[in-house]
Parts: sequence; structure tokens; C-alpha cells
Amino acid sequence: QVQLVESGGGLVQAGGSLRLSCAASGRSFSNYAMGWFRQAPGKEREFVAAIRRSDGTTYYADSVKGRFTISRDNAKNMVYLQMNSLKPEDTAVYYCASTTSVWLRTPGNYDSWGRGTQVTVSS
Repeated sequence: QVQLVESGGGLVQAGGSLRLSCAASGRSFSNYAMGWFRQAPGKEREFVAAIRRSDGTTYYADSVKGRFTISRDNAKNMVYLQMNSLKPEDTAVYYCASTTSVWLRTPGNYDSWGRGTQVTVSS
């Protein structure tokens, strides 16, 4: 397993941008696919984006496609989520997670989670 720590959250106006970072520690980071999830108050945790370990293929929720970009730097053990054109409905706690599963959209398939970072988008 890896240990994950998110950073980069904050308060931003609608239309603005934020870049979330996830630092991973532990062995064999490059062996894991990585995902970003979010959870708003009173709602279930939902898939945002994921990136495969092997070829870097990326996947996005329809709600963020074209606005968010996930990337990873295996040399630095880092995963990023660039968020542009933010909307008030993007307000949530954002979590980074790691998995060895090939099914990347389901939270239950992830083995390790960070504590999350709050993103608040004002209208």
C-alpha cells in the first residue's frame, strides 16, 4: 500500500482554477492506478478522474470532462488534478486514492485513501 496526502484545495470564484496535488509514499508507486474522488455534504463519494499505471490512459466523470485534467509523475510519486472553469457544484472534499484494480470508477476498488482537501467554489 501507499500513503497519500492531498494538497492544493481552497476557496475560488466560479470560473477560476485550482491544481490539486497528491503525494504518495511507499513502495512501487508506479504499480498503482490513481484516482480522484469527491464528496459533497450529504452526498456519496463520487468518481472524478483516474489514470492507469501502465500507459497513462485517463478517465473522467462526464461532469468534469473538458474542464479537469489528471496527470502523474512517477519519478516524483505525485498525482495532480488540474481543475479549470470551476463551478459551485464542484464544491466538495477531494480525495486521492490508489488501486491495483482495472476498474477505476468504483470507490470500493481502491485500497488506500488520503484524508482529502476541501475545494469551495463561490458563485
